[in-house]
Amino acid sequence: MTETNTVKQPVLPNPPPAAAAPAVETESARLPADRYLNRELSWLDFNTRVLALAEDESLPLLERAKFLAIFASNLDEFYMVRVAGLKRRAETGLMVRSADGRSPSEQLALITARAQEIADRHARVFLDSVLPALTAEGIAIIDWSDLDGDERQRLSGYFQDQVFPVLTPLAVDPAHPFPYISGLSLNLAVTVKDSATGGEHFARVKVPDNVDRFVRVRRTDSTSTIAAFLPMEALIAAHLDLLFPGMGVVEQHSFRITRNADFEVDEDRDEDLLQALERELARRRFGSPVRLEVSDDMTEHMLDLLLRELDVDPGDVIQVPGLLDLSCLWQVYGVDRPNLKDAPYVPATPPAFGERETPRNVFAALREGDVLVHHPYDSFSTSVQRFIEQAAADPQVLAIKQTLYRTSGDSPIVNALIDAAEAGKQVVALVEIKARFDEQANIKWARALEQAGVHVVYGLIGLKTHCKTCLVVRREGATIRRYCHIGTGNYNPKTARLYEDVGLLTAAPEIGADLTDLFNSLTGYSRKANYRNLLVAPQGVRAGIIERIRREIELAGQGKQARIRLKANAIVDEQVIDALYRASQAGVPVQIVVRGICGLRPGVPGMSENIEVRSILGRFLEHSRIMHFQAQDEYWIGSADMMHRNLDRRVEVLAQVKDPRLSEQLGSILDSALYPATRCWVLGPDGNWRARPEPGELHGEQVRDHQQFLMRLRRPDQQ
Repeated sequence: MTETNTVKQPVLPNPPPAAAAPAVETESARLPADRYLNRELSWLDFNTRVLALAEDESLPLLERAKFLAIFASNLDEFYMVRVAGLKRRAETGLMVRSADGRSPSEQLALITARAQEIADRHARVFLDSVLPALTAEGIAIIDWSDLDGDERQRLSGYFQDQVFPVLTPLAVDPAHPFPYISGLSLNLAVTVKDSATGGEHFARVKVPDNVDRFVRVRRTDSTSTIAAFLPMEALIAAHLDLLFPGMGVVEQHSFRITRNADFEVDEDRDEDLLQALERELARRRFGSPVRLEVSDDMTEHMLDLLLRELDVDPGDVIQVPGLLDLSCLWQVYGVDRPNLKDAPYVPATPPAFGERETPRNVFAALREGDVLVHHPYDSFSTSVQRFIEQAAADPQVLAIKQTLYRTSGDSPIVNALIDAAEAGKQVVALVEIKARFDEQANIKWARALEQAGVHVVYGLIGLKTHCKTCLVVRREGATIRRYCHIGTGNYNPKTARLYEDVGLLTAAPEIGADLTDLFNSLTGYSRKANYRNLLVAPQGVRAGIIERIRREIELAGQGKQARIRLKANAIVDEQVIDALYRASQAGVPVQIVVRGICGLRPGVPGMSENIEVRSILGRFLEHSRIMHFQAQDEYWIGSADMMHRNLDRRVEVLAQVKDPRLSEQLGSILDSALYPATRCWVLGPDGNWRARPEPGELHGEQVRDHQQFLMRLRRPDQQ
């Protein structure tokens, strides 16, 4: 990785005193006020690391295009949720400062500058690097002007037959107010001139969002067939004369609006949570604008009109060279060119469950010992999915209880629960219908489950249920045995092939008893807060983690070999961060692997010189949460990140992994991620991320890709 992969945090003016969450121990008062990094800028740094993968010419070309698409989708969601929340605070005068002491307005100003910078870089990577490379490989994104006469004639016929009937040009004049522009829709802003009067008029044409963004054009030159893609907006722009007959097109430019998609349901007021959520989903379409993206060749006159009519602040405008919304590159990624993609990887079946072709009974395997699964290296379908499907089909199974946060559109998990209910088993599904951007899908699944006789629960008032748990109750002779799964990822077989997660499958009686208590809390009126082998948020996770950090410090003082290793998606909770600072000050090494946001400032003398923070991004999305407290010989896995929302406003579960075989597996994951030669980004005390290892650091040793190493370890037969 090159110097361009350095992710810099903007230099901030001296902040006012931070208004962080109150620390639970007085030692925090002795820590410096500037000990936290800004979470919003840290998130932008994360997305810039995604962009660095698109810049990496050592990756297969279509994988680079994929990372450009991921970057675009990530940034959309950041504006829809995080920027929208800051704007709401700024507009209402709610002066809640961030942990690093910034007001909402100060953060918005920093975000605006940084977002335009990385948007320019994003566009330039596409235009100057990825697009020419695609063209050289026979995958072209073309303009109307690139087509010859026969191709234009053929596409004009396609336009008139398939596209023209669904277009609705909307005029803007005293009789026609400016039309509503839906969030994330792509539009053409058009100025036309009346040939009779000479007057100019503005109109908007929405690019249909229920058809592919690109029109495929098969082109053949003297040596090969080229996969050519014509943007739909270019096809529409070439035929504007058909939409405005008798008018001359003066100018046309693309634009796109992003709206506030963050909303809350008043659970205290509404008796029917399902109906309340559906009402709020309908309102989401009409959220206030938070960003306006325009093509960089848009005239000042037209931009002024859009700003005025859409009520957008000039600071919320992002000018984009080339195509808007590069999430459309997912369509290009779909081209059948395996030589331009990562080699296929077929996950392995955990040995305890037999071979894929000759599966073993899951319950018999778990009676012999616990099993740790590590997706996508271990197959989801032949482990977790098989566990639930066998439970649904087993006549000895009496009950299945499961949480569902996100699942796939054609979910075999949901189908198995329906089959179990129809077979007369007691089935409880806690469907989190407030899972952001999956609300509509989860409402659909909830209704399908209810119709099949499943007991569907929507969670607890004021909390999202984010834990990943499944409990199976089985009759075995004269006894009842409970089988459990606790994981870090969703019950989604599609994302399980893309997201890195771990899960514990066990028949341990104490964990079965804990999950029984947990489900009683989720479905009834139990107020249980303490568990045998689990830490459960919102009461127990933060306190449990801080207590284990404190205990590690205490054991280090007694001469024990102490170390804390932590792998998570985000670390921003101030109380946990302060506890890690105190561990560093006590001489306890702290090693952190974080995918996204990190509010902790490592390597500061006297505060965090014993803390190392690194980030790994790659083919799979690093998603597991693993904790290791070495002096206590404890490993924990679970669903919770170190964020306020996870620790205070969600039901999360962390489970202790006690089996030494499984602890060793978890340790090997952390060992690989933290290995000195592993390719990563390292966070410095100045808040900047730098690609590591740099040339010369390894003294001849090869740079290791963490994910490829684990793939080779799990499936050496595929190398």
